[in-house]
Amino acid sequence: MTRLGTPNSPTAVRVMLLGSGELGKEVVIELQRLGCEVIACDRYPDAPGMQVAHRSHVLAMTDAAALRTVVELERPHFIVPEIEAIATDELARIEADGLAVCIPTARAAQLTMNREGIRRLAAEELGLPTSAYAFASTEAELAKAAAEVTGFPCFVKPVMSSSGKGQSYVESPNQIAAAWRYALEGGRVEQPRVIVEGRVDFDFEITQLTVRSMANGVVETSFCAPIGHRQVKGDYVESWQPQPMSAQALAKSRDIAKAVTDSLGGLGLFGVELFVKGDEVWFSEVSPRPHDTGLVTLVTQYQSEFALHARAILGLPTDVTQREPGASAVIYGGMDAKGIAFEGVAEALSVPGADLRLFGKPESFERRRMGVALARAHDIEQARERAREAAAKVRPVAG
Repeated sequence: MTRLGTPNSPTAVRVMLLGSGELGKEVVIELQRLGCEVIACDRYPDAPGMQVAHRSHVLAMTDAAALRTVVELERPHFIVPEIEAIATDELARIEADGLAVCIPTARAAQLTMNREGIRRLAAEELGLPTSAYAFASTEAELAKAAAEVTGFPCFVKPVMSSSGKGQSYVESPNQIAAAWRYALEGGRVEQPRVIVEGRVDFDFEITQLTVRSMANGVVETSFCAPIGHRQVKGDYVESWQPQPMSAQALAKSRDIAKAVTDSLGGLGLFGVELFVKGDEVWFSEVSPRPHDTGLVTLVTQYQSEFALHARAILGLPTDVTQREPGASAVIYGGMDAKGIAFEGVAEALSVPGADLRLFGKPESFERRRMGVALARAHDIEQARERAREAAAKVRPVAG
């Protein structure tokens, strides 16, 4: 963009988010700080991003006709996908018709929505190191692939899902049937399709946040300090920055991240997930948007991952400088209820260096992420302790 305007006026730069969860909410806030007019879309009303956007729409974003209708109504300059469950073929047609610019590109949204697309790109086209893998469309194909390609233990995941939904750790052939059923329950499309992955013997996982932004008229790639994280059942429960690692492993991580993001193209922030063992690195996944583990950047960087994404989208300069070590710890709903409340907030914020984000989701579930505790400190060990302590003090209660 050569200029930014005023919201709700003819000069406005209009940005539409497809998916308006907690990550989208922070992106909306950053875009509004730069004077953008923001339209938030999601499959349910009063999603977190809707609460801070100028306008909102509730629709099934996998419905191609509904997606085009809302785009033609709002005429955004930019469309920013925040989730995987989108009619990406229609998104590509919208982009080809010149209705809006898709961030980072419609092709990137198509490839990364589907684990099969991005894995084949990384392993087969780019030749990047990955775990052993195979794809299956029936339980029999899954059993055969696990026995002949990956071996046991292995991981079974729907090709289209997010936040650990439908993922299983399979240790023996007699667990295949349950893993297949669970994958079908957690997948985001009706057609059954899973990826089975061999287990990588890694020391730790990282998220390498990678930014493609404009600098002096050309696209520049920059990297945030690596983020370490711990997952339970495929869903992150805490993260910290920076993750200590060897210089060689860090260089390999960034080479892999650049290769993948260069291939996807466009502008914006990408979350590249990698396995690390000593100096060796394997590609796992990539999200062409802010990453849940990157919530930690709200306390660690001068420009959070959300500010970086907003600036990159608009063609503005970015700065990935880290300010200080920090950590995040998830706050779960702990119950199935609507309109829950939170106690212990003052106690949590009394922890030195602590901060909170309560997402404002209208409905809680036992294991739904309803907030996150953040903490800064002199080192990551102390930051992790503080974040966990703050998170533990927040008590969700029925409204």
